[in-house]
Amino acid sequence: MKKIPILLLFLLPACLICLSCGGSAPSSTKTSGLPYRAFISNNISAANSSPGVFVVNALSDVRPGVAPISAGNNPGMMVLTPNLGLTLVFSGIGTQASDNQFTVINNASESAVGHVSLPGLTESFVSSPDSSTAYVAIPTASVVGQAPGLVESISLTSGAFNGEADVPSVHYISIDNSGNRIFGFSDNSDSLAVITPSDIGIPGENPVTYIAGFDRPIWALFSPDDTTAYVLNCGAECGGTQASIQQVNVTTGTLVGPAVGLCTLDAHQNSQCAGTVATVLGSTLYVAGTPYSGGVPSQACTGQTTQATTCGLLTLFNLNTMSVVNTAQIIITDGYHTRMAMGANGQLFIGARTCTEIVPPVPAPAGAETRGCLSIYNTLTTAVGSAPPSGVLIPPANGDVTGLQPIGKRANNPEVAQQVIYVVQGGSLDIYDLTIDALEYNPNNPNNPGKISNLVGQFIDVKTVDF
Repeated sequence: MKKIPILLLFLLPACLICLSCGGSAPSSTKTSGLPYRAFISNNISAANSSPGVFVVNALSDVRPGVAPISAGNNPGMMVLTPNLGLTLVFSGIGTQASDNQFTVINNASESAVGHVSLPGLTESFVSSPDSSTAYVAIPTASVVGQAPGLVESISLTSGAFNGEADVPSVHYISIDNSGNRIFGFSDNSDSLAVITPSDIGIPGENPVTYIAGFDRPIWALFSPDDTTAYVLNCGAECGGTQASIQQVNVTTGTLVGPAVGLCTLDAHQNSQCAGTVATVLGSTLYVAGTPYSGGVPSQACTGQTTQATTCGLLTLFNLNTMSVVNTAQIIITDGYHTRMAMGANGQLFIGARTCTEIVPPVPAPAGAETRGCLSIYNTLTTAVGSAPPSGVLIPPANGDVTGLQPIGKRANNPEVAQQVIYVVQGGSLDIYDLTIDALEYNPNNPNNPGKISNLVGQFIDVKTVDF
């Protein structure tokens, strides 16, 4: 049953979004005047800053003298539209007093052009391929007559609220290449919702159907022609049985063959499988997760010298052959993995939250271990810094990893030769030099490797917003 108009009153601020906030590519005129920018979300007030989205010169690691962009009380997760014209920002901390504000930023003018109050927290939202619509998964949104959970549709061109699809407990969503289908993934479910965006908001149409037969599905990758989807099953880490990849015929809505386990053998020949986040390069799917057995983490940190007693796994999966590529285990940090990005020089950065933290005493004795939620996998056959060929490096840094952004244009900048990636870990922005897998030397802040001067706050996410 659809919601009664009372909830629509909660969403009426969507109408305030300006017509000019979407549809076109960024112009050459920007408030900061920078040709290549990174946006960084800061969710708390500090001595010299307020909550908002900071602008940074991503070519030189300098913060210009412009004020943060207003984006709610606690701006965090960000998503760019495909044309890079808009940045979508969610502000919310999961409490009753949270503002749950969804902000649209015009990247050309570096200004917020609209705000929407959502009926709950979200950890997953996407843009349509044509950059005209945002879809937001809200697992706790109230629905009359059924369990909570909605996928909201918001126009980014007119500011209109398009409607919603009722999907109980929907936590994550994935959209296909054409924008004709959205897969919705609900907590504690072995089915996925297939949402038809064109049916959302049309009276008498039900935009949602379901496909069963999964094992706690959590994410999907679509083939270029959108006829096939590769669904990541979270398995035991999410309360199911075994992490795996399940192929789906999108046209018929049916499973193709059995799911293939993301399993490798440990030193004792025990099978371990895990997967909560993935990225693809060519035909190789890189999948990270923490193996669970009996409801607790079960992967030993074999081959690593660490005080941590459990670790996670990185698995390489060939989509053409539907098989696991690596025969030996690739050990990474544990925790719930939510971020992954391939940087230049073949360095794969993997981020988790709620991992095993090793925090040294103060003052730290010589050789004291520091360990957080960041892992770096060297995909090359040659060593990079301290990372051996096809090996893993755990940087000495504490905290959850909430943002990863490779800075693609740095390799072509004659003034700054480093190939770098911006990493948000423990609320701090760190800059890693991808040629050594260590904090970069920043001539603008020479006494603080990997840091940007005059950048103070509790940071959550980072995105580059220029071609």
